[in-house]
Amino acid sequence: MKLSSQVKSISYLKAHAADVVYQVREQREPMIITQNGEAKMVVQDIESYEETQELLAMLKILALGTRQIEKNKVTSVESAIQHIRKRRNQIS
Repeated sequence: MKLSSQVKSISYLKAHAADVVYQVREQREPMIITQNGEAKMVVQDIESYEETQELLAMLKILALGTRQIEKNKVTSVESAIQHIRKRRNQIS
């Protein structure tokens, strides 16, 4: 992804909002919006945003799992199944 072609000023965004929405949606690449020459925000299509959020959630789960492994806070599959069966039998 070449971001240099996707940098636009806030005045461009104001004047061409509909075009920006179309371009971002069709190209599925984020657009960086600048104000006074500094990057201030990113405009992204909703599908890409949702994919990014799902990926971040998965990475957080992986990081949590890695930390639990490092702290030896793990349970064998057999032990987990026994625990679930025991709880299920207590509820029934």
